[in-house]
Amino acid sequence: MTKKTTSRLKPRITLTAMDHEKLSALADAASHTMPEIAAELADELDRAHVLPKGKHSVDTVCMGREVEFRDDVSGRVQTVTLVYPNEADIAKGRISVLTPIGTALIGLPVGKSIDWTTRNGDTKRLTVIQVREPAAVEE
Repeated sequence: MTKKTTSRLKPRITLTAMDHEKLSALADAASHTMPEIAAELADELDRAHVLPKGKHSVDTVCMGREVEFRDDVSGRVQTVTLVYPNEADIAKGRISVLTPIGTALIGLPVGKSIDWTTRNGDTKRLTVIQVREPAAVEE
């Protein structure tokens, strides 16, 4: 059984040229060890509107940005930072783009919703509430 995000009218997503380039390489590299999630990420990259180099959108989920989103099933609101796998730390709210929820979030603009499938096969829906630069990290 393939755990793909529901394809019912996915919202348009936007990526920076740098994110698109790095994430394409990441999806390719992960295709042997995590084929399902790598394929899902590749699908998202294929449908993304890619901004010209040096441009970014302030209200769109990008790598390294803090994202506040609502689980539309439970109503729970969470704030996470979307990061590359080697930077992930769930205890610090840093989630990898190579997770089902990370792949669902990438490129999503504020106010838009997307259906996604958890690792155990449950379908969920999330809505992006706010996107901002991450707070200063206190070590």
